[in-house]
Amino acid sequence: MYTLTGLKMKNSTILAAGILGTTGASLCRVALEGGADAVVTKSIGSIPKKGHSNPTIVQLEGGFLNAMGLPNPSYPGFLQELKIAKKYSGVPVIASIFGGTVVEFIEVAEGLLPGKPDAFELNVSCPHSERYGAAVGSNPCLVEAITAAVKDIVNVPVWVKLTPNVSDITCIGTAAESGGADAVVAINTLKGMAIDIESGYPILGNRSGGLSGKAVKPIAVKCIYDLYTTLKIPVIGVGGVSCWQDAVEMMMAGAAAVQVGSAVYERIDIFYEINKGIKAFLQRKSYSDIKELIGLSHEMV
Repeated sequence: MYTLTGLKMKNSTILAAGILGTTGASLCRVALEGGADAVVTKSIGSIPKKGHSNPTIVQLEGGFLNAMGLPNPSYPGFLQELKIAKKYSGVPVIASIFGGTVVEFIEVAEGLLPGKPDAFELNVSCPHSERYGAAVGSNPCLVEAITAAVKDIVNVPVWVKLTPNVSDITCIGTAAESGGADAVVAINTLKGMAIDIESGYPILGNRSGGLSGKAVKPIAVKCIYDLYTTLKIPVIGVGGVSCWQDAVEMMMAGAAAVQVGSAVYERIDIFYEINKGIKAFLQRKSYSDIKELIGLSHEMV
C-alpha cells in the first residue's frame, strides 16, 4: 500500500485529468480494467461549457495537440458522475476543478463536496481557455489565494496543477505551497500550434492548443526536478509517461507519484504495465521500497 497526501493507493500511478474522466463509468473502467491506482476527473467549472469548435485534437509525431476548451457539464451536472466513480471504482477519486476567480473555485469545490471526492486538483494551468487555466496560474498571488480559499473550505487534500508556460515554475509552486497545497502536479500541456500547409489554415479550431505526449517528457522531468529542490510538499509528475521507464525517470527527478494521460489512448491497461515494470526494476536494483527512487538523481550531483 502506498500513501500520498493521506490517500491510500495500491501503487503510485494515477489517471491524469481530462482523459476518460467525463463520466463515472469511464473513471471506473480505467480503475477496474486499466489498473489505475487513483483517477482524476475531467476539469469541472461553475457553468456548462461546450468548449472550442472542431477540430479539437490532432495527433503529431511526438504526441497530441489539443484545444478542447474545458468542455464540461458544470458541477451540478457532474455531481452524479462523481458519486458513481466514488461508489464503484474502488480507488481514490480526485476532482479536478477550474475557475476564473477565487469565488468561482470556491463555488465549484463546495458544489462537488456532496460527491465526497478524496482530493481536489486545482486546474490553474490549461493553456487554451481564455480567462481560465494558465491565465490564472501564471499569477503567483492569485494561485496562492485560490489554493488558500479552497483549502479553507474542504477537509480533503488539495493538489495544484501547474503550468510550464511561465518563466519560473518554482515561483508558482512556492505560491501553491504557501497557500496550503498538499501537493503540486507538474506539468500541464505546453502551448503549441499546427498548420495545414496545403491550405495555410491552422488545424485546430482554436488555432493554438496544448502539446502533450512523449515530446513533453524532458520538460516535465526538468520541472519536477526543480520543484523537488524548492518545495517541501510532494510533486506529482505528469507529461509524456508512456512506459515504466518514464515513470522511474520522473520519480528519480522527484515525483512522488505519476499521472498518465495521452498513453491511455493507445491502451487502457498501461497502468498495469507501468506498475509491473517498476516492481521488476526495484527487485533488479535491490531497492526495498519505491520511496528509495524519489529524488534519487539529486543525490548523484
